[in-house]
Amino acid sequence: MAFLPASDVLPYGDVEQAAGAIAGVARRTPRLESTLLNEQLGCRLRIKAEPLQVTGSFKFRGAYNSIAAIPDEHRAAGVVAYSSGNHAQGVAAAAHLAGIPAAILMPEDAPATKIELTRAWGAEVITFNRYTDNREEMGRDLQAKRGATLIKPYDAVLTMAGQGTLAKEALEDCARDDWQVDAFLCPCGGGGLTAGCATAVEALSSRTQVFPVEPNGFDDTTRSLSAGTLLENDPAARSICDSLLAPTPGDLTFAVNRERTTTGLVVSDDEAMAAMAAAFKYLKLVVEPGGAVALAAVLTGKLPVAGRNLLVVCSGGNTDAGVFAQAIGRAAAQGELT
Repeated sequence: MAFLPASDVLPYGDVEQAAGAIAGVARRTPRLESTLLNEQLGCRLRIKAEPLQVTGSFKFRGAYNSIAAIPDEHRAAGVVAYSSGNHAQGVAAAAHLAGIPAAILMPEDAPATKIELTRAWGAEVITFNRYTDNREEMGRDLQAKRGATLIKPYDAVLTMAGQGTLAKEALEDCARDDWQVDAFLCPCGGGGLTAGCATAVEALSSRTQVFPVEPNGFDDTTRSLSAGTLLENDPAARSICDSLLAPTPGDLTFAVNRERTTTGLVVSDDEAMAAMAAAFKYLKLVVEPGGAVALAAVLTGKLPVAGRNLLVVCSGGNTDAGVFAQAIGRAAAQGELT
């Protein structure tokens, strides 16, 4: 399969335009750092804290950028999206702010808090079975029926560009501190966050290595990067990282990531849960399982960190209370929260 050059798919200028579109609406989230954690790891680690973003995840960036670009004559028909939860909330919030209707297809087993908060923004939620239903076909059918605009969760230029503003902000802040980033790690599902961020990294800090991080069983980007072509996940695979369960990388996202990333890293569900507890212990940050995988890769030594400056994305904090309690309980039982 032939892929377009990354520069044709997503030039950095698109990320700059997205930064202008979301300015004053999306939050410029902080970079958090723990001296104790740095000393434990033997490196300098800074966390881009997207759980503090509007709707609790980076997805608001791409959703708002996409909705802001809808022509006036198409806005009354509203938007349609499909999502396990974070993109759903981002689209719902952006549509609410734009004063247009939103219909969101969500898996029936999505975390209850994600469904509840999507509805709280005024969106219509339509549930489906993530293992037997085809959400892309359902989304296209709903779009055609309503004449709405489909806001894709990752495989769209406006979405990727919006997500890239995260890395643009973080790298600009690091540059003001005269802090050179050696490695940038971010959670990876369909690859939109990785693609947008890798584009910003290439433009602003070309020496920095970019590592997408995935959960076991959903390492499609890692395997696809190694093979040089798109590979799918086993339909029987399961993970607690509900925000990272895309079946295969997107065509556009992979075209960018194959050129602009270093290699993929993979962590287990248990490692993601332990990273949730570490984020709480050292940074007082609530992170969902999928949002914690990049931190998990650092904590478990998936790449050498000694003496390096690492910029790590914690991408979302929309976890059910029971899952968060489970993560904290496990760590406490193991003496890791004393």
